[in-house]
Amino acid sequence: MAQENKNDNPDRPTPTTRPVGGTEYGWCKAVPGGTGSTVLSLLLSKPPQIPHLQNALHKLQISHPILRSKIHLDTTTNTFHFVTPPTPRVQIEPFDLQSTSQILNSQTNGHDLTDLDPFHALLEHEMNRDTWRDNQSRDADVMYASTYAISDKRFALFLRLHTSACDRAAAVALLKELLRLVAAGGDGGDVEADKVNLAIEDLIPEGKMNKPFWARGLDVLGYSLNAFRFSNLSFVNADSPRSSRMVRLQLSADETKNLLDGCKSRGIKLCTALAAAGMIAAWKSKRLSDYESEKYAVVTLIDCRPLLDPVLSSSHCGFYHSAILNTHDVCGETLWELAKRSYTSFENAVNNNKHFTDMSDLNFLMCKAIDNPGMTPSSSLRTALVSVFDDLVIDDSNEMHEELGLVDYLGCASAHGVGPSLAIFDAIRNGKLDCACIYPSPLHSREQIQGLVDHMKRILVDGCNRGKQ
Repeated sequence: MAQENKNDNPDRPTPTTRPVGGTEYGWCKAVPGGTGSTVLSLLLSKPPQIPHLQNALHKLQISHPILRSKIHLDTTTNTFHFVTPPTPRVQIEPFDLQSTSQILNSQTNGHDLTDLDPFHALLEHEMNRDTWRDNQSRDADVMYASTYAISDKRFALFLRLHTSACDRAAAVALLKELLRLVAAGGDGGDVEADKVNLAIEDLIPEGKMNKPFWARGLDVLGYSLNAFRFSNLSFVNADSPRSSRMVRLQLSADETKNLLDGCKSRGIKLCTALAAAGMIAAWKSKRLSDYESEKYAVVTLIDCRPLLDPVLSSSHCGFYHSAILNTHDVCGETLWELAKRSYTSFENAVNNNKHFTDMSDLNFLMCKAIDNPGMTPSSSLRTALVSVFDDLVIDDSNEMHEELGLVDYLGCASAHGVGPSLAIFDAIRNGKLDCACIYPSPLHSREQIQGLVDHMKRILVDGCNRGKQ
């Protein structure tokens, strides 16, 4: 439980602290290397009202205290702690037209970004800001905010959060709450102060995480040995310093409806169709014969809030996802054949509680890969071909968006440290599938990933069209 720090001044409110849990520790290790900077990005047609926005962010920090925390590394014990002050602290960093232009010019200089929309380029810039790289010398806030003036009629707002304090489900809820507060002029009424909750490991129902010692050892060994058999997307440049880049996969309303109907009729989830399209596109990019198979790994992230004791609401900030790692042999299957097989493997793993029993195993292996990149092919730190999310995000709040001048928005996280070759952050917005696909560059090139994502789109659309015939 959180406990108070000692303070020599009795009149001065003291921060509370709690040590991070096992999963949170993994993110504290991963984020400085480039994986786990969560970014919420909003493109606006109206200049943001900074005082209203500042007030809205402070209210978020009051109702979600982990968002006003700092991450402290105790170098003597090599342990991390959340240190949470009693009052909100985030300050918006504004960039005017000239500053924004300089950032965009520096982004395109020497990189394959010349054809990018400025909002897209700024999103990549925010993902790659090294906020948490130097944790050993100072405590770092878990949330930062920036605004950019792109032109006289285009403005951008970015929230950058440490993933240990804000997973995908929390980010979705946070965005909705922020929009509601901003629509109210930064005054959403009084907010109830909450407390930093326990780590996910402390909330797993009794008995769900149990695994015999010998079984845990065998599973860790099995995961390690299987990793050497995984096929990867071809590496373009495995030696140069890396950053996270984004390619977008979007479907029309009709294409999205056909895809969702195809999943529903087969009793599977959208995430397995996306993963199957990624595996097929990767397999075909190798130009193999119909008899040559490759083994690909897929990581599926599950929001465990409804499964915990006590149950947490979807708006509860923190990291409460768990991962399931499945492998699949791919050799010329159709979209629906592979998607069905993927879903069956995933469902079996969930029914066997592997999202709980294997949690510490996968966290251990992730930390080992971070400390020993050479354990992965070409020191690439690639742990899977693709990662997807089990839960489906649906947003139809178009009326509020128009009121706020919200033109576009995306939520994603960096992935150029340890992680997959393609991390897919999907959402259904006003009936249309919109995916931010994050990849490590220059390990993979933009041309390579754009071609892969375009191929995935064709596989999804053609698979749905054939399914209707």
